[in-house]
Amino acid sequence: MTPSITIDGRKIGPDHPPYVIAEMSGNHNGDIERAFRILEMAKEAGADAVKLQTYRADTITIDHDGPEFLVKGGLWDGRRLYELYDEAHTPWEWHGPIFAKARALGITVFSAPFDPTAVELLEALDAPAYKIASPEIVDIPLVRRVARTGKPMIISTGMASFEEIDEAVSAARDNGATEIVVLHCVSAYPTPPEEANLSTIPDLAARLGTVVGLSDHTMDTGVATVAVGLGASVIEKHFTLARADGGVDSAFSLEPDELARLVRDTRMARAALGSPAYRPTPSEAAGLPFRRSLYVIADVAAGEPLTESNVRSIRPSNGLPPKYLDRVLGRRASRPLKRGEPLAVDMIEGGLAS
Repeated sequence: MTPSITIDGRKIGPDHPPYVIAEMSGNHNGDIERAFRILEMAKEAGADAVKLQTYRADTITIDHDGPEFLVKGGLWDGRRLYELYDEAHTPWEWHGPIFAKARALGITVFSAPFDPTAVELLEALDAPAYKIASPEIVDIPLVRRVARTGKPMIISTGMASFEEIDEAVSAARDNGATEIVVLHCVSAYPTPPEEANLSTIPDLAARLGTVVGLSDHTMDTGVATVAVGLGASVIEKHFTLARADGGVDSAFSLEPDELARLVRDTRMARAALGSPAYRPTPSEAAGLPFRRSLYVIADVAAGEPLTESNVRSIRPSNGLPPKYLDRVLGRRASRPLKRGEPLAVDMIEGGLAS
């Protein structure tokens, strides 16, 4: 049976249009009005949902100057973890207004909690789903806590081995989760397209039997569109109002016109998949009369042989199929034939019998 889940009334799975999630992350840049505007623009672009991240610096790390608490390389090179997360976090007191604003706009909002207190906050707000972020896939106690809410779960797999992915999915199922999406993810910011390894998507679906998708950190929309062709039912991309505005995640986030293109192109890709078909489509029907067939191309007297000089395969398609040409040549006309007549069986002495 084809797997599917439902989030906030929207069915998600291979038989439905791709579910597009705009990841706000820290792109509110510390301004709740900007967070509201991100919701508005995501809705306008056609996204199905906006995802938050629910943590405080103190719940995700500790304030420490040790070298292992410094980011090395990449977009945030040299930043202290505590300072980075303090800048990027969405204040907990914003969550209620953000959820209310999203509901007023008619766009789904949910979040990735990073500790049990975050789950408690989101449960109080009746979050319709939960995300397990890639680095938290190894936090099995957190996976179990989220699973016990009974809500749909989206599990991202960046950096994880298959054994770690399987362990997290098993833990979710063992603790009551029945609606699970697994997102292939490469946790590189941005991700080089040549490292996207999209063939992992159908492999995950086959191994796990879940709905699958892509959490995409490449700089364009093409990789996500291809992912839909490989079976991704969910696409998640970071979203900002304008990269030029800065912010911790802005450099690899889509702008509103790009998000609209992502929605359009992924839905077109899903529609284009269709199903195996070996027959003319409705839009091809008008072209059928212009396939080739056998026609009389020069007048032929009754009893005269049919030759390459007076019968040929041409367009349109009202005559015998061209595959009969070899059987027709050398036979005799059963009556006078006029140039431009489609060749039919009763125009040949003895028909097509050998």
